[in-house]
Amino acid sequence: MQKFSWISLAILSPTMFWWKSLFAPQLRTARRQVIEASKKRPEILLQVGLEYRYMPPIAKLVQQVRAGVLGSVKMVAIREHRFPFLVKVHNWNRFNVNSGGTLVEKCCHFFDLMNLIVNAKPVQVMASGGQDVNHLNEIYDGKVPDILDNAYVVVEYENGTRAMLDLCMFAEGSQNEQEICVVGDKGKGEALIPENIVRIGSRSGGRSGVQTFKALDDRIRYDGLHHGSSYLEHLEMLTAVKSHGDQPPAIGLIEGLYSVVVGVAAQTSIALGRVIAINEILG
Repeated sequence: MQKFSWISLAILSPTMFWWKSLFAPQLRTARRQVIEASKKRPEILLQVGLEYRYMPPIAKLVQQVRAGVLGSVKMVAIREHRFPFLVKVHNWNRFNVNSGGTLVEKCCHFFDLMNLIVNAKPVQVMASGGQDVNHLNEIYDGKVPDILDNAYVVVEYENGTRAMLDLCMFAEGSQNEQEICVVGDKGKGEALIPENIVRIGSRSGGRSGVQTFKALDDRIRYDGLHHGSSYLEHLEMLTAVKSHGDQPPAIGLIEGLYSVVVGVAAQTSIALGRVIAINEILG
């Protein structure tokens, strides 16, 4: 049994994996060094902050996938239609050089969900996107923001599954902010947020057999902008601490790495106008 101290805790932002020059060998080396260093410090509890996994409707949908209700997953579609980026400290999130770009800083959470649901490694990414509406009239230190405000991203996985992200950040007039759809060879599941609705249907049951139910978690007292998921994430981290090593944190460095690698590949695909293999990013 490994003992841990409170001083040895960390919940990392996944975008800490971002590197400015995508193909620089020294930065690839730095990435490997971070992972290897973590293996040499088992006394440190480390959890990457990918809190979207903990939103009750998403957690319920993933549970259904894991239970085999939908069969073998073939397609995953995630739509986020929302408001523009909020103002942050020193407006750091307005520039790619600071955040790694919208598809890294914002959408790593969705790519993590894709990776989690598909349960396979991504192999290539293709994307199209632009900055067409937001922040075009803003100027900071003489510079206009350059972050994407809309994009489509398609991710292909080693097991043949495909996933797609539909992002729009000037779509305030939406009933739901996030819509996650998973289709398997036996059925289809959807999670709708903030309505907190989950729908599950089967091919054999057809439209009339679709079940709709609320997905809530009684532990959540205040939803906040992440719909209570940040609180649940911290509860799980606390459980890991109290287990004294018997229950490791749920989301480690590798999961965090791949969530960002897909975002980097998507940003690169838009910049270069071509499909990007994940191996081009990982080296």
